[in-house]
Amino acid sequence: MQRTTAFGLACLALGLVSVSLLAIDGRALADEDAPTGEDELAPLVEGEERLGGPASVVVGGQNAFSYPARVLTAKERRVFAVGNAFFKDNWVMAPASAVGRDGLGPFFNARSCSGCHLRDGRGRPLEEGETASAGLLIRLGIPGEKGDLPHPIYGGQLQEYAIHGVSAEASFAIRLEALPGKYADGVPYELQAPHYEITDPAFGPLGDDVRIGARVAQQLIGLGLLEAIPEATLIALADPEDSDGDGISGRAHMVQSVRHGRPMIGRFGWKATQPTVEEQVAGAFVNDMGITSPLHRNEVVTATEAKRIEYVSGGSPEMTETKLNRVTFYSQTIAVPARRNVADPVVRRGKWVFDDIGCAACHVSELRTGDEHAIEAYRNAVIRPYTDLLLHDMGEALADQKHDGDSTPREWRTPPLWGIGLFADVSGHTRYLHDGRARNLAEAVLWHGGEGESSRDRFKRLSKRDRDALIAFLDSL
Repeated sequence: MQRTTAFGLACLALGLVSVSLLAIDGRALADEDAPTGEDELAPLVEGEERLGGPASVVVGGQNAFSYPARVLTAKERRVFAVGNAFFKDNWVMAPASAVGRDGLGPFFNARSCSGCHLRDGRGRPLEEGETASAGLLIRLGIPGEKGDLPHPIYGGQLQEYAIHGVSAEASFAIRLEALPGKYADGVPYELQAPHYEITDPAFGPLGDDVRIGARVAQQLIGLGLLEAIPEATLIALADPEDSDGDGISGRAHMVQSVRHGRPMIGRFGWKATQPTVEEQVAGAFVNDMGITSPLHRNEVVTATEAKRIEYVSGGSPEMTETKLNRVTFYSQTIAVPARRNVADPVVRRGKWVFDDIGCAACHVSELRTGDEHAIEAYRNAVIRPYTDLLLHDMGEALADQKHDGDSTPREWRTPPLWGIGLFADVSGHTRYLHDGRARNLAEAVLWHGGEGESSRDRFKRLSKRDRDALIAFLDSL
């Protein structure tokens, strides 16, 4: 298995780094916080600030995840704008005068895509005292011979809302368990383990064999670039039997493509259950909003529910092929913000630590797209998403009850890290991991187990200065 990192590439002199990039949305740390001359720093690599290659933009602030890729043509920018409008539109129940955007529900989690992906950003779990979801979903299932089956009453996902005259499926509550710990230098920390309870089920009890999995909505930057990585590249990164003995055994998640009618590598979603951006979009429309499309022509309503409710469809399908194409293109072509503070010595130290403790084994820093993607400008491009898009065993502490496809509860897709330092600006919070349990980046590292256990333990043994340097590097992404 061969993994590509930035190390080993040609270095640049400090004076060649773009001054404009260093000044974006941040300042250099004070001199007394910088590593000493004896500390190792990651080399400066040409172009490393352009995380999204041709889709990189030098931006920051609240709308940093909402810009079009700079390489789009004038015609493509118009398509992007139309897709953006559809993405933000609220759907309404049918029949309605708003022709073309009625058919919401009958059960749903949000009225629009931006209801979960505010400013194309990331969802979060409920805060204390909140009763409405903020971009966190509950997946449901029961045991089957090959993975999970949809729940016989409530299907594959819990919907907290319903159209007028129909009862919502249920609500859920979160209970937090404090897990104290200490770094090797004695500095204490506390993790919070979430426990979920489904309340007020409207159509009958869920039963003792129900499996529950919480998922926050993910940020949308760079999706088309991830889609453009050749399958051969991902297969080459995989090492399911850990044949090289490095403790990392990532594997590609093969899923059945609805559009193409054949097995393909899953790339999107926390369990890599969707192979293309289009299928991710269409799946979100039908599962999160009850909006049918050419890929999913039936609302997600179980036989038990259908006997007890009445609703009117908004069409067959409710979303046309054209609208699906526009939202897909929009989702494919959202730009990736460039890195900030690339030449800062603390950030460079943090990048060296990131590689040294083994983070780059899964969060692969550099990949190249192929030559077949529909968006011509995305072909044969060097990108830096910090992911391998593979499933990895992350240990029992991060496991939930759900089997998605043939993934196990302990397996999670390596999430891309590009843009992670801008979550607070865009989404107004710093909640990480699949259910938002980590309240900051240090907690996200501390939750790693399984294949990530070695890196986590090495992180815990770092000096406070090197821990801070690692976080500074992540914040630069």
